[in-house]
Amino acid sequence: MSYDEYKKYVEDKFNNWGDIVKREFPVGAKRNIKVFIAYIDDMVNRNMLEEQVIKNLMVNVRIAPPNRDVDYSNPYDLLVNGGVTTADIKTAKNIDEAILEVMSGNTLLLIENSEDILVISSKGFPKRGVDKPETEIAVQGPQEAFSESIRTNTALIRRRIRSTDLKCIQKKAGKISQTDIALMYMEGIADNKLVDKIKDMLGNINADMVYDSGYLEQLLEESSLSPFPQIQLTERPDKTASGLIEGRIAIVVDTSPFVILLPAVLSSFYQASEDYYQRWEIMSFIRIIRYIAGFIAFTLPGLYIAATLYNPSMLPTELVLAMAGARQKVPLPTVVEIVILELIFEALREAGTRIPASIGSTLGIVGGIIIGQAAVDANLVSPMAVIIISITAICSFAIPNLALVSAYRLTKYFIILTSALAGIFGFIAGVMIVVLHLAGLKSFGVNYVAPFSGVKESRYKKARDTVFRFPYNGNMKERFYKKLEEDTDE
Repeated sequence: MSYDEYKKYVEDKFNNWGDIVKREFPVGAKRNIKVFIAYIDDMVNRNMLEEQVIKNLMVNVRIAPPNRDVDYSNPYDLLVNGGVTTADIKTAKNIDEAILEVMSGNTLLLIENSEDILVISSKGFPKRGVDKPETEIAVQGPQEAFSESIRTNTALIRRRIRSTDLKCIQKKAGKISQTDIALMYMEGIADNKLVDKIKDMLGNINADMVYDSGYLEQLLEESSLSPFPQIQLTERPDKTASGLIEGRIAIVVDTSPFVILLPAVLSSFYQASEDYYQRWEIMSFIRIIRYIAGFIAFTLPGLYIAATLYNPSMLPTELVLAMAGARQKVPLPTVVEIVILELIFEALREAGTRIPASIGSTLGIVGGIIIGQAAVDANLVSPMAVIIISITAICSFAIPNLALVSAYRLTKYFIILTSALAGIFGFIAGVMIVVLHLAGLKSFGVNYVAPFSGVKESRYKKARDTVFRFPYNGNMKERFYKKLEEDTDE
């Protein structure tokens, strides 16, 4: 295609685009060469574009001194080596690729009498700065979180890993959205087979749009029917860097403040960045608390139902009498009472997420204290049921990963159902089904409950960084994911 054909093609593609900027102007010593540029307003760095590209083309090329390395008879050589001073410039393979670059925030440059299509890196669209983490809060340690800019996020990771072994592969996902994706891994540490597998999966994504890491998570996970997350999302650069050094793979999605880490095992969801910024004794104790709280978060309501309805003899006599006296005027069955309270708490949790932060505490006071106390005084629910639901909620907040909390919120109703049907036997059966389900899950070839199951005895030392956090000895974490699949028992 000629210069005029390229120009007409670009103008047709961007027809009825009110925010597109298109301009044709002459350059060169005799101003007998025309160029055509196109970019989207407010998606480019206009200062850089005007000073280093447009001004140079209109002024400096015309008065540029002779240079033996520049062929002034070749328009492409004249502009690239004598006019455009920015370093990040490339030649597009075709006009459609150049148009896609324009929609990503870059600038298209066509040169008269040349078939080359230049793409100038000029991204400068509005973006949020580096803020504090919102969901993975740490009292001690870095207070930086990812933003919606892919380049900001990759820079935050590279700031923490200054090694040439940290590789970054650029991909795109979404047939319509064409979202930029960066695949990052440590060469020599990450499993090459797993890296190739992820590359193939990203290249075979058949989706119209990928706007967030959550979209990609659902497209990549292997057991989509399981409520338990097989991919970890994090908003902390330090946690991502630590995972990369372990041998995990990070996927950075443009427009998303969360980075994907994979593979993921159950123990990784109980770990927090703060675990490695304080002494090992207190953090090991807190980890044990998290595991206990996680078990209580999905079992306590079911255990209460099984004990009160079917097996009251397992409780002290004084406690059984006190509970029976408190429930004497309550009209609802125990199962219905627990389910209603759980659903009310879920509604309060959802309302607290949606309303402005300034009145969030007010909602908690009104919903959790005033309404709860009024319901007890009106004999609609028993005090013990309110205590059980409150303890369950507190334990769920002790888990540092929201995806695992959501899984426990759903699993809790399954345990309530089995307990209501068969008492303590149903409770035990429900817990065993959950445990067997976890044991059968895999995250990209790694057993979900590793290293506690499915791993050879020689690798049980990796449990040093699961329930307990042993003293720091120079290596922050064991390279748990380094070719773990090779050591997995068949």
